[in-house]
Amino acid sequence: MNARHAPTVLVTGATQGLGRGIALDLAARGCTVLLHGRDPGRLEAVAEEIRTAAGPTAVRTFLADLADLDQVRAMADRVRATEPRLDALVNNAVAGGGAEPLRRELSVQGLELRFAVNHAAPYLLTRALLPLLTASAPARVVNVASVGQERIDFEDVMLEEGYEGLRAYCRSKLAMIMATFELAAELRGTGVTVNTLHPAHLMDTRGVREYGLTPAVGIEEGVRPTVRLVMDPDLAHTTGRYFDRFTDTRAHEQAYDPDARRRLMTLTDSLVGVGAGAGRPAVD
Repeated sequence: MNARHAPTVLVTGATQGLGRGIALDLAARGCTVLLHGRDPGRLEAVAEEIRTAAGPTAVRTFLADLADLDQVRAMADRVRATEPRLDALVNNAVAGGGAEPLRRELSVQGLELRFAVNHAAPYLLTRALLPLLTASAPARVVNVASVGQERIDFEDVMLEEGYEGLRAYCRSKLAMIMATFELAAELRGTGVTVNTLHPAHLMDTRGVREYGLTPAVGIEEGVRPTVRLVMDPDLAHTTGRYFDRFTDTRAHEQAYDPDARRRLMTLTDSLVGVGAGAGRPAVD
């Protein structure tokens, strides 16, 4: 993070829960916050909250539904067109286990919804914003994952058999972690770091309550470790790591399987329409 100017940070899923808490915390630290949300009313309410606390220039808003990859691309285009720099991207937006966990839902493009929102969309958004992040380097990408991780079955990535919402969520979060490791390796030397974390266990969020779980901690418990990955100067060169709150630790073992990571990224690139000649350099 460049200390010579007020950092500009894009936070997805910033209209409620952890995302709102992260955005308010960053604005209080003097950051310019780019708020993403899919509900115009909630998006404007949080923006006004930040304007009142930190001033009218501290916030800008970007509307998109991450269940539609075309809207993800369009949002990235708007960010690149309107923002002179981007110091950090926090991929926080999430589809949880769901209020009806046995009902399998699909994204606009026909992907399993949790895979789409929790993995494909943040991966595509990061890819699309890499030119701006790299031009703004040093810059950071922080992917909000979960301690809930389940092995991906490459014979049924979209969970067409034995579907259950929390299983889908856990698989999508492992996919996010695997993509974090791949991007970090690819971007070494560019000045852009990529890390991921489990922010806190059973925070008081709508997703936790909808699934029928009892919240165990407040939102602020997840805000602190997430903002640390965005702002802490001691982590300026840390990349390709998974944190359980503040502790650098190991994720699910599949995240360290190079063949599994390669299969996932080949599939993901195909699904989101990214590849050599389409915004991603060819990688040996």
